[in-house]
Amino acid sequence: MTRNVAIAEFFYCIIALIFLLVGIKALRDKSHPKRISTTAFWFILAFTFSVGPYLPHWITGVCVLAIAALTAANRVVQSASDVPEAEVTRKHADTLGYKVFIPALCLAIVAVLAATFLPFGANNAIGISAAVALIVAYLITKAPARSAVVDGTRLMDNVGPVGILPQLLAALGALFTAAGVGTVIAKGVSAIIPDGSRLIAVAVYCIGMALFTIIMGNGFAAFSVITVGIGIPFLIMQGANPVVVGALGLTAGYCGTLLTPMAANFNIMPAALLETMDKYVIIKSQARVAFVMLLVHIILMYILAF
Repeated sequence: MTRNVAIAEFFYCIIALIFLLVGIKALRDKSHPKRISTTAFWFILAFTFSVGPYLPHWITGVCVLAIAALTAANRVVQSASDVPEAEVTRKHADTLGYKVFIPALCLAIVAVLAATFLPFGANNAIGISAAVALIVAYLITKAPARSAVVDGTRLMDNVGPVGILPQLLAALGALFTAAGVGTVIAKGVSAIIPDGSRLIAVAVYCIGMALFTIIMGNGFAAFSVITVGIGIPFLIMQGANPVVVGALGLTAGYCGTLLTPMAANFNIMPAALLETMDKYVIIKSQARVAFVMLLVHIILMYILAF
């Protein structure tokens, strides 16, 4: 095992520990209506994250199917949490002010610096930045040491199963690419785009990126499939600048990110954190911007790519 892999496994074990604590929290809640199934979900997830690399692939597959079945059957429900009183929360917010955003800024800045200057890889840079941001948060808030465990567990429980959607959808994108979905899409699109029609090709590519991102919930997963199926044969092979097509194609997919609950880390998790009455309120507020930006992408790609 290389150094970078060992560091990554350490971070995966930390994540597994959080999942395990969420499961224990559900198990200890005697009033929980779905205590056993919720506990099983989090325990299985912790199991795959901690020892996944050492398991036969079929066992990992069975675990994924099990957590998917529990989620689909609505058997995973948040357990009771010790939530601070509104007055206490308001007091802490007034005391900290805008300093509360410093850990979040540290998370981003340290991740970029670690990925650029440290030899640990981009994925490990995220874990390193999270550790630094946690230390900064402690220094700013002067919170008790147990706060990271208690509030981190409560946060993960509040987010629920949607928290692992990005990872599953990214894997699904790789599966689609390996299965040749892009080739199938290319055959279907060839009947729609007239020969030599650059504008229609650009529109189909950008809209296809957005739609597939809505389905997949992940722009990166959609990019590989749609670019192979539409971008390369109908744009790049017709003389379009591949740099422009790639850059604007990926961000066109992000227009779809604004419109889908499948992009749980962007659209559902914030709603859960803010405890909004309508869990789709963020998507609804972003819809107009998404459609306008998608139109802008089509225009820019048509002008700049050729």
